[in-house]
Amino acid sequence: MRDVGRILIGLAIAAFSLISFFASQEYNPITGENQFVSLTPRQEIALGLQSAPDLIQQYGGVFQDQRAQILVDDIGFDLVQNSVASDTPWQFEFTVLSDPQTVNAFALPGGQVFITTALLGRMDREDQVAAVLAHEIVHVLARHGAQRLAQSELTNGLIGAVAVASEDAGAVQTAAVVGQLVNLQYGRDDEIQSDTLGVCLMIDAGYDPTGMIEVQQILAQASQGGRPPEFLSTHPSPDNRIQRIQQAIADAPAGCP
Repeated sequence: MRDVGRILIGLAIAAFSLISFFASQEYNPITGENQFVSLTPRQEIALGLQSAPDLIQQYGGVFQDQRAQILVDDIGFDLVQNSVASDTPWQFEFTVLSDPQTVNAFALPGGQVFITTALLGRMDREDQVAAVLAHEIVHVLARHGAQRLAQSELTNGLIGAVAVASEDAGAVQTAAVVGQLVNLQYGRDDEIQSDTLGVCLMIDAGYDPTGMIEVQQILAQASQGGRPPEFLSTHPSPDNRIQRIQQAIADAPAGCP
């Protein structure tokens, strides 16, 4: 009888998690897709602003060279103001981080975009910087952070349901691993989308989209002979992305929002 009670509670938790997830569906005009998001735009912006200080500290603080910051600001806001990003609620802010070792760039929900000096220092023309920033801007526009959060909440809910319904630790561990694999694949799709739509932002703002290909080549070179750059821990291999970027360039502007 006790086992039946556990199973019923587990099923209830799973049902609630699934209903909550599918009730969060929204249409995103930037991507042209329906997506599952668990936050409102205002909540996304607040989350990004709240998370930014700790993240900045983690990467050595704000880089004090104003020339680098002005360059990134100029390119970043040029991309925003001359593309579909201009007609969105996101509050974009661009920050250069003082980390000379970690080759990375990332965006927080709501519009906080970061690039490390380790990555910025490897670039020799503005179109390459624009490529990195455009990629990260698309993460914000496509609400990839909110999507991943909703996916994580669903996964955690289902894992919790397994934990309640079964005392088998192996079953819980298996469910957790499967959930991580699902989220990883979902993230890789986000990265490809950020590349291809990033090409559109670059073209709209007057940048050479081949800079996106050059960035992949820079990342490939950075990964040779040592530990792969941090950027590649959350992004697909450059070799797997260049072909898709070339196709996006060939399809533009017909393939752009």
